[in-house]
Amino acid sequence: MKKVAVLVEDMYQDLEVWYPYLRLKEEGYDVFAVGTGRSKVYRSKHGYEMPQELAVQEAAAKSFDAVVIPGGYAPDILRRYPEVNDFVKTLFSRGKVVASICHGGWILASADILKGKTVTGFFAIKDDMVHAGARFVDEEVVVDGNLITSRKPEDLPAFMKAVLKALK
Repeated sequence: MKKVAVLVEDMYQDLEVWYPYLRLKEEGYDVFAVGTGRSKVYRSKHGYEMPQELAVQEAAAKSFDAVVIPGGYAPDILRRYPEVNDFVKTLFSRGKVVASICHGGWILASADILKGKTVTGFFAIKDDMVHAGARFVDEEVVVDGNLITSRKPEDLPAFMKAVLKALK
């Protein structure tokens, strides 16, 4: 059974955590809410709680097949942890699925995996992604090798179709 990490921290965008988390479980994947280890429970922008199932320090990247990076303000907290950036970079370099939506691109920039990649994300972080070496486009979902990116919650259906296709 394939194993997927969904990154969580306080101020995550509700739908961008829960929709992929539940959709992946529905398809039979082994899904884990992976947090920074700072808390046992993280609260969304609207106060919805997501329990941490693994701290990133316990999550061996080599045992995961994919990571989903949600948006909200959470990515700005997550990327402050070198273990989070290393986890994402390791999965990316091993050819595993790295899927980011909205502000999740901040972690892609901090993990230093954007050079030469075509991506999308929330328009406010376009400069950050471009400065990290990416070519930014305004599209619902962009697949560049094992990197999948989307812009906002309304893109979740296309985002998850691309993630599920990449995991098959």
